[in-house]
Amino acid sequence: MGTTPEVVVHPSPEALATDVADRLAALLADAQAAGRVPSVALTGGTIGGRIHQSLLRASADRVDWSRVDLWWSDERYVARDSEDRNDRQAARALLDHVPVDPGRVHVMPAADDGPDGAHPDVAAAAAAYGEEVRAHGSGRFDVVMLGVGPDGHVASLFPGFPQLDVDDAIAVPVTGSPKPPPERISLTFPALNRTRVVWFVVSGEAKSEAVARALSADERPDVHEIPAVGVSGQEETVWFVDQDAASRL
Repeated sequence: MGTTPEVVVHPSPEALATDVADRLAALLADAQAAGRVPSVALTGGTIGGRIHQSLLRASADRVDWSRVDLWWSDERYVARDSEDRNDRQAARALLDHVPVDPGRVHVMPAADDGPDGAHPDVAAAAAAYGEEVRAHGSGRFDVVMLGVGPDGHVASLFPGFPQLDVDDAIAVPVTGSPKPPPERISLTFPALNRTRVVWFVVSGEAKSEAVARALSADERPDVHEIPAVGVSGQEETVWFVDQDAASRL
């Protein structure tokens, strides 16, 4: 069973990013002080980029980045150097500036990996990432961070798509995405839910209806309509939203 969501409203996207970065730095530092290597699934998007930038400051002198396992909840299946990739954004804002262990940075496959392409298609690429999580993961994440789309999607799990019902895989291919680019890789609900903490990070009025529906006290929406309701942490679930995203609550 997942945890009941907590909602934290911030006056601005900047305040939201600062708070999430401070909390994440503290969580990573506490895990390391306890002798563990924390495992985090990162997200992309505009607010994800702001959090990564804030985390650079928040983690200084607190986090040993060589002892953090980094994963991604989803990725655009495009060329490795494409600016569309979530891992490129995270690298520019954070990872290029801290002493990570490359062996602990688990980026999702790209469309042009290897001299001839390491994977024949996005389905093989998704299966390969699932195997990497199985081989090198700790069994559960410490934190999964997720943005939410105006349609209520999380990672690359979109309303009405068959990937919502996959329960026998860690990662799945997505084709025909309603948001470009059309091909993506996404962790599944079972993988995303194997985590101590889930933090939704949502900014902007365009997301307000999805936030209101996901957090409705009257009637829990169907996961096929608002996929965000399908993810929760085993110990904590928090929705960090700015005032615009919270405007319909």
